[in-house]
Amino acid sequence: MNQNEISRGTSAHAPDLNWSQVRETVLMLELAAGQIEAAMRDSGSSVEVLTDSFTGMADTLRTLSESASALPECSDGGKTTEIRQTLLAAAEQVSGRVHQAIIAFQFYDKLVQRLGHVTHSLDALSNLVGDQQRIFNPQQWADLQENIRAKYTTPDEREMFEAVMRGVPASKAIEQYVEALKSKPDDDIELF
Repeated sequence: MNQNEISRGTSAHAPDLNWSQVRETVLMLELAAGQIEAAMRDSGSSVEVLTDSFTGMADTLRTLSESASALPECSDGGKTTEIRQTLLAAAEQVSGRVHQAIIAFQFYDKLVQRLGHVTHSLDALSNLVGDQQRIFNPQQWADLQENIRAKYTTPDEREMFEAVMRGVPASKAIEQYVEALKSKPDDDIELF
């Protein structure tokens, strides 16, 4: 461990003349960003396996459905017709579930993007708070806020940000954001 790493760590348990609440704040912001980044990395590999599995299942379902469709229909209502109809109905049902899973993956993708924005915002905030030449400059804070606002991808997210900037408590702004999402139709899915 070099001298720079020692001076960056906490001294809250044994404060000295160099103790700083700003340094402690920066450490906690960096820790929060690091935890989010680690969680995203850990979950990414699992989702990759699931995505590959569902892609394979979709291909198998397509083959199954095409094969079942190719079975001849018996005019006498024989066993082949019954098997064909059962296979086609089962393929259609599983296909619907695979489609639902794909939609869930799209929401997961949106979550990962949001967490990436949070990580970026926490990093930018810790850099600003840790820089004595920038921390007291209102323009630096305005620039940080605009940088964070620009990361939001939907009008609802931007409205939540604007509400907090106007002084609405964050919990209330989030509540309004959730209500706005609930009022949208279920089939209103954004693709990324």
